[in-house]
Amino acid sequence: MPKTYAEINAKIKKGKAVVVTAEEMIDIVEEKGVRKAAKEVDVVTTGTFGPMCSSGAFLSVGHSNPKIKIQKAWLNDVAAYAGLAAVDLYIGAAECVEGDPLNAVFPGSFSYGGAHVIEELVAGKRVTLRAIAYGTDCYPKKRVETSIGLADMNEAVLVNPRNGYQNYNVAVNAYSKRAIYTYMGVLRPGFGNANYCSAGQLSPLLNDPLYRTIGIGTRIFLGGAPGYVYWHGTQHHPTGPRKKNEVPCTPAGTVAVSGDLKQMSTEFIRAASFTGYGCTLAVGLGIPIPILDEDMARYTAVKDGDIYAQIVDYSRDYPNGRKGSFGEVNYAQLRSGSIAVNGKTVPTSGLSSYPKARKIAETLKEWIGKGDFLLTEPLELLPSAGSGVSCGPMKIRKVKEK
Repeated sequence: MPKTYAEINAKIKKGKAVVVTAEEMIDIVEEKGVRKAAKEVDVVTTGTFGPMCSSGAFLSVGHSNPKIKIQKAWLNDVAAYAGLAAVDLYIGAAECVEGDPLNAVFPGSFSYGGAHVIEELVAGKRVTLRAIAYGTDCYPKKRVETSIGLADMNEAVLVNPRNGYQNYNVAVNAYSKRAIYTYMGVLRPGFGNANYCSAGQLSPLLNDPLYRTIGIGTRIFLGGAPGYVYWHGTQHHPTGPRKKNEVPCTPAGTVAVSGDLKQMSTEFIRAASFTGYGCTLAVGLGIPIPILDEDMARYTAVKDGDIYAQIVDYSRDYPNGRKGSFGEVNYAQLRSGSIAVNGKTVPTSGLSSYPKARKIAETLKEWIGKGDFLLTEPLELLPSAGSGVSCGPMKIRKVKEK
């Protein structure tokens, strides 16, 4: 008999819900079978922690006296977008500090950026806000410089347009004779290494491959605090190829998420700088999956050995938009430390932290088990394969002269 969100939440409130992590669900299904697992388990918790470049924060910094309508702003010399209301800003994680000396030595390298500003704010530190304006009758001030922290702000909201990729590429350097520097890390020539970035069997969207329980309004773990899915993420691509278990074998779904930055922790919000690429923010994300029926029990028991990713060249094919793969490997192989590519044994390295993903899933399990975290039924599910939503390339057209 299928369960409902209301039934599961009622059990959570009474402290009677059976909540397990995605790792634990694998063993339960293997031992008891899908049918019995679906009957006994109410919620499966997931987690992932890795670089998510499409992240940032809306900051409402409060009015100065006299008031200012900010035109341009910098936080610790990192540009923030000010084309909003008078004192609202958006700081992007991937925005890099102006005049970074590291970039002069190694183009594309930045030691500090928006991600670092966000982490410092979450850590309770103050940053320098510098802003200029053109001045109006109602907002006459034209310049401000001050030290500001989260406690000084009216609102500080993490708003990430694309997080939690459902599977991703395995990156290699097939054709370049030198090391190349990418958002997938440093890739050595001649298949010198292979980098991947996913929590595999713990990753949220890989445990709900057809988006049956995740959508607008889904309550989640975000950066160490409760958060929400507010839309499907940019580059959401539900139409790619899938295996018989419905799990995509190429990059597929994504989620757009939001939460209160003031409640978050630097344990799950960390800045990073990738040599030759730039700045990014490592974000902790966890999603509870309600076990509504046997299908959800089966999906949440997916194992690393059943999740496949494509081996993609980042020296020539990827940057030039060429499709192709040197084959596919599963996450059990990737996590073993090496894979076989073109007859070579290639060492592997994960950019996401599996121990952190495990801790996120365990923490979310504790929250639900204590009755502190109820599930929310989505107002609308993430777009599926029949929705018409997909991810395509930019169309380059000749622009007419004005």
